[in-house]
Amino acid sequence: MHGTPHIVSDVMTQTVVSVGRRAPFKEVVRLMRDWRVSALPVVEGEGRVVGVVSEADLLHKEEFRDGDPDKHTLLRGDADLAKAGAVTAEQLMTSPALTTRANATLAEAARIMARAKVKRLPVVDELGLLQGVVSRADLLKVFLRGDEEIAEEVRREVVSYLFPLPSSALRVDVREGVVKLVGRIRDTSLVPVAARLVRAIEGVVDVEFELTAGHPEEASGAGRP
Repeated sequence: MHGTPHIVSDVMTQTVVSVGRRAPFKEVVRLMRDWRVSALPVVEGEGRVVGVVSEADLLHKEEFRDGDPDKHTLLRGDADLAKAGAVTAEQLMTSPALTTRANATLAEAARIMARAKVKRLPVVDELGLLQGVVSRADLLKVFLRGDEEIAEEVRREVVSYLFPLPSSALRVDVREGVVKLVGRIRDTSLVPVAARLVRAIEGVVDVEFELTAGHPEEASGAGRP
């Protein structure tokens, strides 16, 4: 029913900076600063992703700089303390890397980011080779769709399917991504279904209804003497 949803390859950044396992600490910091990114994939061989170094990994060195190592070990654990002493990307990185595929939907990528509380995901192929990076900002690009573009998709993919002719009985208004369906419909039990389908359309912020039960022709004046 719905048009093909956007996938990760539609929004990802293909020009990606990465580092090898032996990249020194300061090189990692410099690359993050120069490329204005919060994490870097760590690769080996022909570009197979083996880990990710994030700003959080780097900050352990500063966090534990002036503290008691034994006390920190008890409070935070050996892993964080080990990263505080790291001097290479391999010692800093989180491995195995959390990744996504180019053909994953934006919703799938968003769920991975939300559950893992990360800002960026390396995009890999079936061999684990780096293809790009997708960020939270990339996933939000769908909300830049124009209101009329969204309205047209709602009319085509939802209204014409659930509430067929006469189309004049149901109006679709969209403002800043908020969809409003206004009019008269025969079967109000379809409203929850419509809400779910409208929210599934990319770029929709919310959906509202101003609907009344009745024969749609009554709203357009059809059939009156």
